[in-house]
Amino acid sequence: MTDAVVLAALLGVLGGVILTVLLLLARRLARGTADLGSAAEQAAYEAMHHASLAARDLRGGLSGPDVARAARHFRVLLGSAAVAIVADEVSVATDGSADGLEASALRIAARVRDSGRRQVFPSPDGEALEAVGAPIIVDGAVVGVVVAFAAPVRAALVRAAGEVADWCAAQVELGELDASRTALAEAELRSLRAQISPHFIYNALTAIASFIHVDPERARDLVLEFADFTRYSFRRQGEFTTLAEELQSIHSYLALERARFGDRLEVTLRIAPETLSTVIPFLSVQPLVENAVRHGLEPGEGGGTIRIASVDDGTHTEITVEDDGVGMDPEVLRTLLTSAVDGAHVGLRNVDTRLRQMYGRDGGLVVETNTGAGTLVRMRVPKSQPMHDPARDGVR
Repeated sequence: MTDAVVLAALLGVLGGVILTVLLLLARRLARGTADLGSAAEQAAYEAMHHASLAARDLRGGLSGPDVARAARHFRVLLGSAAVAIVADEVSVATDGSADGLEASALRIAARVRDSGRRQVFPSPDGEALEAVGAPIIVDGAVVGVVVAFAAPVRAALVRAAGEVADWCAAQVELGELDASRTALAEAELRSLRAQISPHFIYNALTAIASFIHVDPERARDLVLEFADFTRYSFRRQGEFTTLAEELQSIHSYLALERARFGDRLEVTLRIAPETLSTVIPFLSVQPLVENAVRHGLEPGEGGGTIRIASVDDGTHTEITVEDDGVGMDPEVLRTLLTSAVDGAHVGLRNVDTRLRQMYGRDGGLVVETNTGAGTLVRMRVPKSQPMHDPARDGVR
């Protein structure tokens, strides 16, 4: 076979490959165009997109700093010349250009608020924009008004303004729910801090005092441990911390308890290094260790051992706190964990409640115990936590 024949054959093969690639690209482009959908589908997508963006801006309430951005998205949704969101007699967020927009919106909102229903307001002189006002109703009360301006106001805009106002009310309710959840979490944190009882403080200070004359250096170290422990426990910033920071606080707590228990208290740590940076709810492990000391080892005369461990299981970090103390009847423990009455194991109950609120019904503590058989408490924390904001929670 001559070189010319070989070259011709190669060019033929190459041409076939290029043709095949071009056909595949053409098919891909045609498929992509089809995937864009019809005009109606595109309009639905745009509406959902703007509604999603507006939802973020409304979670802070109708008087929040981001409401003006929500008004901008509503104007696009409604296709109107201007939109105003009126929260009260003086708070109004607007988007669009119209003469006397804020003043007009406040007057319209006052009338809608008085009637409690949607209304259309014709232009007084036939030249200015017409308007439709729709009440934002939460728990039976008008908390705000959506006002849309157009020339003219058609029936479709009247219906759409009502739907936007109803959707806006739902977002306000969700924002209030978030605020209530945050307030509840803060109350539970205060409750956990309150569990640093005068009894523990008295025991810690008594142990420190016992070393002042016989071992001043150890007394000084214990004072520093006590200061570190209380500083961490009463910090004001954030609902989250890292496992490493919580373990440092636990180290201080156990140093104080060892001063009281002496050789009767042993502690074993088996912490996987890769879990130290895991973000966990603030004061979620320390109460488990304190529960092991107070209700597991302290009632017995011989003391015992506490084992703290953490492992990385892929999607979660699993943390366990185990003691070989007196244990308790599982039915009694179940009652204590579900009871709202203050008393023993309230720290354990508060941690369990917080975990379930953050991570769902199945995200609470798992407790294995029996009378005379010690207690093992297990918690699993997801590595991905959308609720956690490092800047807000003070996690480094």
